[in-house]
Amino acid sequence: MSGPMSLEPGGAERDVLALRLAELRRPARRPRRRPSWALDDTAPAIRLPGHGPDEEAVSELAAALADRVGPAVHPYEVVALLESEGLAADAIRERYGHPDLFSLAAALYERVPRTFPEPAPAADPWRPDHVRCLLRGVLFALPCLAYPLTAPLWHAGRHTAALITAGLVSWAWGQALGHRAHLRMATGRREAARTLLAGAPLGAALATGAAALPAGGGPVTLVAAAQSLYLAAAGVLLVLGRERVLSAALSPLVAGAAVLPWWEPGTWVRAGLPLLALAVTLAVTGRVLRAGIAAPAVPGAGRPRLLASLPYGLFGLAAGVLVLLEGRREPYAVIVLTVSMGPAEWLLYRFRGLSVSALRATASPAAFLLRSAGILAGCLLGYALPLLPAALLTGAGPAVLPLLGATLWTGLLLQAFGVAWPSAAICLTAAGGAGAVTLLDLPAGPRALPLCCGAALPCLVACALRLLGRPARHV
Repeated sequence: MSGPMSLEPGGAERDVLALRLAELRRPARRPRRRPSWALDDTAPAIRLPGHGPDEEAVSELAAALADRVGPAVHPYEVVALLESEGLAADAIRERYGHPDLFSLAAALYERVPRTFPEPAPAADPWRPDHVRCLLRGVLFALPCLAYPLTAPLWHAGRHTAALITAGLVSWAWGQALGHRAHLRMATGRREAARTLLAGAPLGAALATGAAALPAGGGPVTLVAAAQSLYLAAAGVLLVLGRERVLSAALSPLVAGAAVLPWWEPGTWVRAGLPLLALAVTLAVTGRVLRAGIAAPAVPGAGRPRLLASLPYGLFGLAAGVLVLLEGRREPYAVIVLTVSMGPAEWLLYRFRGLSVSALRATASPAAFLLRSAGILAGCLLGYALPLLPAALLTGAGPAVLPLLGATLWTGLLLQAFGVAWPSAAICLTAAGGAGAVTLLDLPAGPRALPLCCGAALPCLVACALRLLGRPARHV
């Protein structure tokens, strides 16, 4: 039992027959050549008198099974195929003229050329939702409609600093809270809902308190509180994927802003429509959170470290400062940049999907790095080039908006892969430099923002190629 067992007919059990044939002292015949895969070449082949293989019938069978015989790497695979087809031993001998299944399989294997088709392409795990990305870009800009509606009620020009302060705090807090909620989402929906329920009201309170300092009380504090509550609730809905619910909640605001160029709605309508949109947004947010908390808890789920979300908040603060510096000069350019966040998110998904495809198509780390560089360049150009005509139409400089958009997109790309601190540090440095030049009224003036973004963008791109050009990041 220590040696291999023969799998073909005519093995060791026929040794006695071989000895008896040798004793007959008949003239030796030239042995028929057997395929190299045969385990026993000494056993005589059983052949019908006066008959050989029916080449025509074997050719017909090979043509019929060519698509399944071609990928075989060994004749035994053809044996399994013929067995699955139900070929009987009698049919093999009488119809095809071969002594057994193994002989016929060897003939088919030699007759059909080897073909190894590529496997079917796998589904793209990062295929973006086109409607969702477009809707998110619109939702980022729709709240701006509240300001022309309510501006005559609280003297917007004198209290803009308070709203900007509240907006920056809300933006930074929302980025950090969104990251923490996504980490908790990996544990369970209930854990993510609890995180948002605890963090969103706290962020709104911090933003309102920060706005109360420059506002000095008065109606602007109430406006800042309403803005902070909306941003907190909208952030919850966006994290939980409720874009359509949020768009429906903002419909009163859209209706009021649509008729504003042709009709003066009056004080009650100007104040009532934004408050109605805010109330509906808060109501649906509470309902969504209540449904999330009702989900079953995951036992033994740990909590992620608070410091893990800190760089995401710092990046949100830096992005807010950079956008604010552009908004001081060209407010309409900021609206274009806000709407472009939808296509920017779509391109983030495309980068990940194309990187997975490059991982399958390349055979060396150097080839993958080269292809990753091409994918990154294509995504950056696809995002920044449409901003050029938009910048010209809004009166912004031809370089400012594309550079600012490309800087923010590359930083978001790094954060999407969990590389948070480099993007936060680079963008904070750019925002601090441009902000210092603007506040101190240094000679660089309007050129500070494009210069700082132009210096930050190559650093972000180099960091992205160094970290994301490795196959391990995409496995």
